[in-house]
Amino acid sequence: MTRTPRSSKALILCLAAAAAFTAMDLGSKHWALERLSQPASPAPEPVCQPNEYGRIQTQRAPRAPVVLIDGYLEFRYAENCGAAFGFMRDMPTLVRKGVFYVAAAGAVVLLLWMFVSGRGGTLFAIGVPLIIAGAVGNFVDRVRLGYVVDFVRFHLNDRWAYPTFNVADAWITIGVTLILIEGFVDGRREKRARADGAEPLAS
Repeated sequence: MTRTPRSSKALILCLAAAAAFTAMDLGSKHWALERLSQPASPAPEPVCQPNEYGRIQTQRAPRAPVVLIDGYLEFRYAENCGAAFGFMRDMPTLVRKGVFYVAAAGAVVLLLWMFVSGRGGTLFAIGVPLIIAGAVGNFVDRVRLGYVVDFVRFHLNDRWAYPTFNVADAWITIGVTLILIEGFVDGRREKRARADGAEPLAS
């Protein structure tokens, strides 16, 4: 199937949207740092390094959370040394940084190439700047802080809690979901088209 490359205007809009989403993420993390945490005392261990007891201490001390829905939703400061939802947080620092940096750069380059080359439809085009913004937002945190700031916490009266996340994680989740939905819908459409094309031959 021949694909028509997207225009330079479409690329500019994509990059502008990614920049806006990234700014929203970084702005929310700055707010979380200022409102939900304070400098730790005494001085913390090296960033994301386990202490003698094997525990990773936070670099900043949490303040009281901001409760949005009592017993269910709140903004609570957390530091994530791993990927989304804490994945890989216990791996060596150099391994984590290598994987995260390469993965972030690779994802941005691959998605932009797919976007420019005309792949995907409307949902793909919407999902790309969201995923790029999420990857860039968390990448900036890892470079400047050594960890990612998380602060959105869903829980059920503290008996169960979803892994604390941030706006960048939400962007990535929404973007990936949109692309998966488009792939599912396109797959169903192609199956119906093949079935409709095969019926006359069978008669």
